[in-house]
Amino acid sequence: MGNARGIFIPELTDYRLGRKALRGLRLVHTHLYEESLTQDDLTDLALLRLDLIAAIGVRNGLPGNIFVAYLLPDGTRPFEIMHSNNFYNFEFDFLPFIRSLEDEMERHRLFSPDERRERAILVSVSVSPKHEQEDSLNELMELAQSSDVLVLDSIIQRPKEINPRYLMGEGKIKELIINALNKGATLLIFDQELSPSQVKAIAELTELKVVDRSQLILDIFAKRAHSRDGKVQVELAQLKYRLPRLTGKGTAMSRLMGGIGGRGPGEMKLEIDRRRVRDRIVLLEKELGALSEARRQRKHRRVEQGIPIVSIIGYTNAGKSALLNSLTKSSVFVEDKLFATLDTASRRLRFPREREVIITDTVGFIRDIPKDLMAAFRATLEELEDANLLLHLVDAANPRFEHHIESVESILRELNLYEKPRLLVFNKIDKLHFGEAKNLAIRYDAITISALDPSTFNLLLKAIQAYLWNSKFAEARV
Repeated sequence: MGNARGIFIPELTDYRLGRKALRGLRLVHTHLYEESLTQDDLTDLALLRLDLIAAIGVRNGLPGNIFVAYLLPDGTRPFEIMHSNNFYNFEFDFLPFIRSLEDEMERHRLFSPDERRERAILVSVSVSPKHEQEDSLNELMELAQSSDVLVLDSIIQRPKEINPRYLMGEGKIKELIINALNKGATLLIFDQELSPSQVKAIAELTELKVVDRSQLILDIFAKRAHSRDGKVQVELAQLKYRLPRLTGKGTAMSRLMGGIGGRGPGEMKLEIDRRRVRDRIVLLEKELGALSEARRQRKHRRVEQGIPIVSIIGYTNAGKSALLNSLTKSSVFVEDKLFATLDTASRRLRFPREREVIITDTVGFIRDIPKDLMAAFRATLEELEDANLLLHLVDAANPRFEHHIESVESILRELNLYEKPRLLVFNKIDKLHFGEAKNLAIRYDAITISALDPSTFNLLLKAIQAYLWNSKFAEARV
């Protein structure tokens, strides 16, 4: 295989990465001028996780010297190179050596050999301020954990300018991939949204899965959606996200119709995939329209009954479902994870003097929410238009709570709901000192509660009554 300038390495699908620390393949090739292993040779050794790579020099048409390189397990140096000037005197007992090397590599892994979860390296490449980059990467880690991904490491890159092909330089991306392979990762998760061409370019360098923040959020939504509404909206968002990222080989992409003058080789597999995705999108959009009509009918019945609606909104994991459960003594699923619940839940809450309100718990918001997901969930979030009052719940114990408030308000503007009456409520004050909670209430003109402690709800309930039944909010705080 190959010529004097290089060799072509075929597809290695029968020797996949991930089963063991090394691939189970040796690459032995010739160097016509007895030169040492090249940088390309050593890069292939690391990127492909070969057991070893050997270059046999050619001398007068016969084997001359030999260079052999293998990866090292401890990370102090990337590889070791052995050299002999005489191929015929070179002795190397490969099988016992490679078994010992693999065992040593397994001992340096950060996870159990029985680990079946995806193992990820988180990557952030940005020119934004470092503290913003670190905050966003911390949130990406929480998203990964919510998706049951084992995070092995996180990498921050701060280039002078973003590389349009790989986000970072080609040398840096190869270093990143080699580091991920050394640690046993199966997945690269980028904090920034990758264009279809960037996903393709990075995927061509490695067999590791490559996803971005948007795809990770979509994956979490797909796992957590249980209602028909939620499932349709998530699938629609996923298909719209994936359609431009379907790639393949070949140029005959036009759909060839039957009949005289129209016969041909038929559709390429890639084109068939794309057409099926487009057809599925049309079906889902029709179904979403039917579900929207059902929501409008439910809205009409509520309006006829004249029952006020209070919607709990807020950043994901702010405690919205826990508050709904405590207020209405219900049992909506609660978990300390981002996007633990997606489906909208509605419960009735009785006030004195035979007054009732409907309390709804909406999907959590998050910064940089995928556009396709936002579009798909717009119909659900439009139900917020029917609310008489929005309770903006904030996790007071989260050090990034100010950014969370800004993100929620930004999404409300996008939904044209910014002018809707709302009440700012700081949750989880049980995790703060009393003075901190009091200062937050004064600084933001807000109410402080612990969703797990109904004894803290008195002021909140008074404020809801004040808003809904024409009292002044100031009187409710007395």
